[in-house]
Amino acid sequence: MEHPQTGDDLLTTGQAAEILGTTARHVVNLCLRGELPYTLTGTHRRVRRADVAAFAARAAANRGGPLTDDQLRSLWLHRAAAGHVAAEPDRSLETARTAIERLLARDPDGARWLRAWLDLIDRGPEAVMRTMTSTDPLARELRQNSPFLALLAPDERRTILAAFRAARSAGTIGR
Repeated sequence: MEHPQTGDDLLTTGQAAEILGTTARHVVNLCLRGELPYTLTGTHRRVRRADVAAFAARAAANRGGPLTDDQLRSLWLHRAAAGHVAAEPDRSLETARTAIERLLARDPDGARWLRAWLDLIDRGPEAVMRTMTSTDPLARELRQNSPFLALLAPDERRTILAAFRAARSAGTIGR
């Protein structure tokens, strides 16, 4: 999620890795997957200290924790929507971009997450689909403010939700 940043709060990936207790390569991967916002200084990634702290807090809150029913339901819907992105990437990403613009105009509260989706859309369909189907903490949050469910027709959405409820009742979800 590349975006402009300035100031002394920018960290190298190595410094961020020390804070997160991981490797610089893992921090780079987090950046490339859109899980950690970054900016480029020449060819080097820099991340804001506040973004690293927020990522650490999200990871601690969700580490090893199962997805809630709402998160699972959203994941099922987004897996279906990811199929639309795979089948028609240009049309799907443009539909999502239009939905984001409409949502930003009427509800600025979700602006942070919607702008994160715009960053992912700019990176292409692979980055979008990876986030849509991921169970990591940031993806869970992004799906709560997602423009991609607009890709699902009402009948398709009902079918997916019915399948989710049936799988939930059968106990085949969450194993």
